[in-house]
Amino acid sequence: MTSRRLVLSQSAALLGAASTGLLLPEVAQAQPGKVRVGLMLPYTGTFAQLGVAIENGFRMAIDEQGGKLGGREIEYFKVDDESDPSKGVENANKLVQRDKVDVLVGTVHSGVQMGIQKVARDTGVLSLIPNAGVHAATRSLCAPNVFRTSFTNSQPTRALGKAMVDKGHKKAVWITWKYAAGDEAFEGFKESYTAAGGTIIKELGLPFPQVEFQALLTEIASLKPDAVACFFAGGGAAKFIRDYAAAGLKGKIPLYGSGFLTEGVLDAAGAAAEGIITTMHYSDSLDTPRNKAFRLAYAKTFRMQPDVYAMQGYDTGLLLAQGAAAVKGDLSSKVALYKALESATIDSPRGKWTMSKAHNPVQDIYLRVVENKENKVLGVAAKALADSGAGCKMS
Repeated sequence: MTSRRLVLSQSAALLGAASTGLLLPEVAQAQPGKVRVGLMLPYTGTFAQLGVAIENGFRMAIDEQGGKLGGREIEYFKVDDESDPSKGVENANKLVQRDKVDVLVGTVHSGVQMGIQKVARDTGVLSLIPNAGVHAATRSLCAPNVFRTSFTNSQPTRALGKAMVDKGHKKAVWITWKYAAGDEAFEGFKESYTAAGGTIIKELGLPFPQVEFQALLTEIASLKPDAVACFFAGGGAAKFIRDYAAAGLKGKIPLYGSGFLTEGVLDAAGAAAEGIITTMHYSDSLDTPRNKAFRLAYAKTFRMQPDVYAMQGYDTGLLLAQGAAAVKGDLSSKVALYKALESATIDSPRGKWTMSKAHNPVQDIYLRVVENKENKVLGVAAKALADSGAGCKMS
């Protein structure tokens, strides 16, 4: 009863203050309010590990800034998006309409991201994308309040074509799952490989998320290309790598891919992954003081090693902290906030990067090879690579 009486007496006091017109200035000075941060990430299912890594990285970056945004305390709201595109709009609206978040951070799955994108465009809420590479988010459906800190699906493969031709591979077969991410990864590869003088002799595909590769691997063997390039990720990538070796192609036809082919699957793929070359905007083994400091801090905090997803979550936190500092915590000052985010330089574990006009990272893409269950950096495949941003018109 005490708490109820307290609430009632406080309410009466507030009403009394309101009637005198003194309420708003006094309360505003005494309680500047917390920044409401919404995390819409996968916490169950196939991508659960990725969602946790992103949140870990994000929170670590904020904690390094003193645990506040522009001097304001933070209140977190979380929704499990279940990697279910059919619930994308509903889940985003929970955070925006119900929880009244100032910023929405999400997500991993490109299909779910399209739901977030709709809500972000409809409501104007600040939306930060820590992973999903779907082109539309920073192309035809770009928006002043949407910023991505990761990559577009074609960015890693846009650096792959020249690297393959430079190694003498003039004829290639492309293989992927037939869905948006696979199609968009192919765009980057096709553009870079043909521009460098290569010829794609066959495009092969299978429906997502099927993993029956045998017939396609038999076809690759009969085509005898100089090399194979691909886009796969997660458990399907590990199986493709193992099946590729089991079909007798390893050591005969070099295998290349978008970096997601060998991200987080090297234990599962085992010896079959040795020698695979990929292009990616990050590598665990980047030998820089910045990356080493990040990896050490993350390992100490979470008792596990960070991956590309943790790094992207971390950079999302760095970007938001930089923007919030520029507006002294007033995230409602949108013009100044967006300008700060657009002009930011992020001192990232991947290397410094800036924001493109379409709000996607302009970043180095690394050439990597698998050696002893590690993606070892061979060099930079493309410096300061930007996505085209085609069709982006900021309204």
